[in-house]
Amino acid sequence: MIGKLQCVVLDCPDVLELARFYQALLGGTVNKPDRRWAVSDDFSTLHTGSGLVFAFQRVKDHRAPRWPDSTYPQQFHLDFDVPDLDRAQEQVLGFGATLLHIDTRGWRIFADPAGHPFCLLRG
Repeated sequence: MIGKLQCVVLDCPDVLELARFYQALLGGTVNKPDRRWAVSDDFSTLHTGSGLVFAFQRVKDHRAPRWPDSTYPQQFHLDFDVPDLDRAQEQVLGFGATLLHIDTRGWRIFADPAGHPFCLLRG
C-alpha cells in the first residue's frame, strides 16, 4: 500500500451548488474547516458522515459529461495521502503513472496509464 484515499474531486462550474447537491443526497458538512484544504469560490468540500470527503473544483468553460458519449468524458480525480512523496512518486512511476506537475504547496500530479489524473499529497 502506498497511500490512503483522501478525497474524490469533481470538476464543475459552480462548486458550492454541487457541494450542496451532494450534501442533500448524503448529508454531511459543506466547507467544514480542514487543514488540508482552503475553500474558496473555486474549491468547496463536503465531509460526509461516513468519513468520505468530496471536493468540488471550479473549471473554467466546464463541459458537462454526456454519458455514454466519449467526446464529453466523465471528469474527476483522486487525491491520496502518502507518508513519503518521493518514495510514493518512485512507486507510482514504476506502476506506469506519468508525472504531470510538482506543486510547490506539497502535492504532485500524475496521470494513470489511461490518462486519468490523480494527486499524491504529503499525509
